[in-house]
Amino acid sequence: MTDTLKRTHTCGELGINATGNTVNLTGWVQRRRDHGGLIFVDLRDRSGLVQVVFSPGEYQAAFELAEGVRNEYVLALQGKVEARPEGTRNPNLATGDIEVYATRLQVLNQAKNPPFYITDGVDVDENVRLKYRYLDLRRPEMQQTLIMRHKVTMIMREFLDQRGFLEIETPMLTKSSPEGARDYLVPSRVHPGEFYALPQSPQIFKQLLMVAGMEKYFQIVRCFRDEDLRADRQPEFTQLDLEMSFAEPQDIQSMMEEMMVRIFRETKGIEVALPLQQLTYREAMERYGSDKPDTRFDLELVDISDIVADSDFKVFADVVHKGGQVKGINAKGSADMPRRQIDELTKYAAIYGAKGLAYIVLSAEGVKSPIAKFLSEAKLAEVIQRLQGETGDILFFVADKPQVVADALGHLRGELARRLDLIDSDVYKFVWVTEFPLLEFDEEEKRWVAKHHPFTAPMDEDLPLLATDPANIRAKAYDLVLNGYEIGGGSIRIHRREVQEKMFALLGLPQAESEDKFGYLLEAFEYGTPPHGGIAFGLDRIMMLLSRRDNIRDVIAFPKTQSASDVMSNAPSPVSEKQLKELSVRINILKK
Repeated sequence: MTDTLKRTHTCGELGINATGNTVNLTGWVQRRRDHGGLIFVDLRDRSGLVQVVFSPGEYQAAFELAEGVRNEYVLALQGKVEARPEGTRNPNLATGDIEVYATRLQVLNQAKNPPFYITDGVDVDENVRLKYRYLDLRRPEMQQTLIMRHKVTMIMREFLDQRGFLEIETPMLTKSSPEGARDYLVPSRVHPGEFYALPQSPQIFKQLLMVAGMEKYFQIVRCFRDEDLRADRQPEFTQLDLEMSFAEPQDIQSMMEEMMVRIFRETKGIEVALPLQQLTYREAMERYGSDKPDTRFDLELVDISDIVADSDFKVFADVVHKGGQVKGINAKGSADMPRRQIDELTKYAAIYGAKGLAYIVLSAEGVKSPIAKFLSEAKLAEVIQRLQGETGDILFFVADKPQVVADALGHLRGELARRLDLIDSDVYKFVWVTEFPLLEFDEEEKRWVAKHHPFTAPMDEDLPLLATDPANIRAKAYDLVLNGYEIGGGSIRIHRREVQEKMFALLGLPQAESEDKFGYLLEAFEYGTPPHGGIAFGLDRIMMLLSRRDNIRDVIAFPKTQSASDVMSNAPSPVSEKQLKELSVRINILKK
């Protein structure tokens, strides 16, 4: 490109006030149209699109070059900005009041015919988009998403900097941890037979920074987890990670609320009302069947165990007598739901462990239900009243162990909301979920495991229960939930060695193993560790919700597929025998 054609303006910034100016533009051909004597080219760059006109005669050289231009060619051109003739203006285009009459043209690079149109809303298989991700990212909606992502991270950095936080990097090559998800391991060449792990989070290092007296730390950091994927998970992901010394849960929560206000105001023009709603873990599970409830709609779970415990309906009564629960949901105004849909919902609830889905239809003709005959008239009326049932409603019930009831009805609640069109996609509803159980019992491994992670502090008043009643210990933990997705989770941490050792012991870690895995942290706790706590936000998940995407892959520049592979670069891939030998690694699987 010669100096005379060096870009002076971007395509999207030109408006009627630029009329009469000579400009130099660069970009890609979105579309070329030959109107017999005039050639129109829509030129696109990251800022937008502008119409360029090539005409023969005085600028014959540019016109002849334009005859050979095709979609996605890269151009540099010079031209004069003119107002579009009346009747030809495009109100749907930011630059629709003007066009550029080209005087010079350079073709900087040609392009093959792309495998899909470079336009928003393209209907093409996702694997094709991922294989040609560099083309997919040219589409305006993808570029706008990444631009918004940049703005969000800049808001986060500025917000925390203003509050005295320091951005400090932590290691990418670290020690493998036995708790949490499966680690990605990296073999060491200089230490044969030994491995680093890629961090699942900077948890231990940020705690060590508090020991070091940094007091306020943050980092926008890559993390890695070798786990099965789904629409809102990736093997490598980005989180905002932060930690504060001398902090209580409300200090961190109120600060993060302010940050969310800034993010939503400056990126979406949405005002988030403070303070945000708070639910304890127990309240969330009782009312919504989930510790990440979507509170944009009602459909709350209602417990009828006390009503049916002494009823003649043995299915319900026996469950209650064995320590289970019977809960219901009122699908308001859905009494005309076809039996086929009820059967579909029954199968859906079965996915989450429900052995059946009882129902009562409150039709204009009266009560219709396979279970009504097993309930006395008084019991039936009491059940309907408890669920605030009215003519036109249908009531659904699950009877089972509390966890199965919560899981089945919690998911059924979301499915009903989708089917009944109860979810307003323009609404953002935040809720803090607090007081999580510190531990949960793993039936397969027959041991206690940490609900969040093993460095979470118990509530002060529950400390004595470490020795007597682990099931009822509440954690100083808090999650921020948005529209049914956990976008951030944190806690106050254990900062005393003796408490951390008790925690490891409860988790079944022998002292020798805890010393081997975490000895450096335990030793650090002996050198004057301040009380501290923090939180981590999933940046990818936040962006998925902000941009109203259904898939986290759409907000990451170069994501992996659900099989944790990169179809563009063909990763993962085999490596040479020489590389394996250098790393002292031997592969024991047969080559394909």
